[in-house]
Amino acid sequence: MKKSKAAVLGATGMVGQRFLALLENNPFFEVSALGASERSAGKKYKEAVAGRWVVEGGIPEKFAEMVVEKCEPGIDAEIVFGALDSSIAEPIEQAFAKEGYAVSSNTRCHRMDEDVPLMIPEVNPGHLEIIETQKKNRGWDGFIVTNPNCSTIAMVLGLNPLHRKFGLEKIMVTTMQALSGAGYPGVASLDILDNVLPYIKNEEEKMQSEPLKIWSELKDGKFVNANINISAHCNRVNVKDGHLEAISVALKEKASLDEVKKTLRDFRGEPQKLGLPSAPKQPVIVMEGEARPQPRLDRMVERGMASVVGRLREDPILDYKLLLLGHNTIRGAAGCAILNAELLKAKKYI
Repeated sequence: MKKSKAAVLGATGMVGQRFLALLENNPFFEVSALGASERSAGKKYKEAVAGRWVVEGGIPEKFAEMVVEKCEPGIDAEIVFGALDSSIAEPIEQAFAKEGYAVSSNTRCHRMDEDVPLMIPEVNPGHLEIIETQKKNRGWDGFIVTNPNCSTIAMVLGLNPLHRKFGLEKIMVTTMQALSGAGYPGVASLDILDNVLPYIKNEEEKMQSEPLKIWSELKDGKFVNANINISAHCNRVNVKDGHLEAISVALKEKASLDEVKKTLRDFRGEPQKLGLPSAPKQPVIVMEGEARPQPRLDRMVERGMASVVGRLREDPILDYKLLLLGHNTIRGAAGCAILNAELLKAKKYI
């Protein structure tokens, strides 16, 4: 398969850096352009991020000498990956889509738009069908596809097998979210040391609304939201990477503990069937043992692209409770947007 030219918008930020680390050897895409603010434009990438590269492994050599460009249509690419700050991303992403680029965005700007797919490829690949409606509605030659919030991705991917087989009626979730979810430099040390921050702006609202669209049915060009009651408590904790979530669920159909475990372990989605390069071989990992998963030990399972489930047991109020772990800047951000783009390429949208 011929590689598609790709650009990363917001390439100097933490998520932009993660995009480049993951795209360095991707067989579907060749990074042909790096976009950032006017402050960085015109500089070599290694100069633009000097002293600010925070992803493990250092700056990939193939990108170090590339000259950073302004985030404007006209760059040499077929697809652009959006890692811009949400405060400025919306008009920029729309400008690229209008001019014929495919946009795979990590920002929140378009997630809840009625004609934009909110994608987790193992969960709702059929939602790509809305792209033609989007292009027609907006008069664009290109289109926008976006991935959900990082906490939402981990939870929905991990619970999707149960929803598809037994149906989910209620979800109670309490998150313990990593510092990298706040970007760089993130949370002040004097706020988080010896402390837990019990509020993350807009996070609970996202976790309660986004899954309903992801699990929605696409009927006559419109999303019909899933009928699931979700309650979320979101907290920031002193962990570098990896969001841990304590979840209780009520199922529409009764299932034994063994059936629940088998359903989670056996699940495979479209990316696994297609053999997409960024896809985890097993998207949901079930761990045994009383003390797993743990962020430090388990966040890189399946290269950080899986949801890791542990402490699965019966719940005295709902049906089952569990701990769920997802890597927030890999599967929860850049990795999901890249996997979305791989699905787009496999399905010949690009």
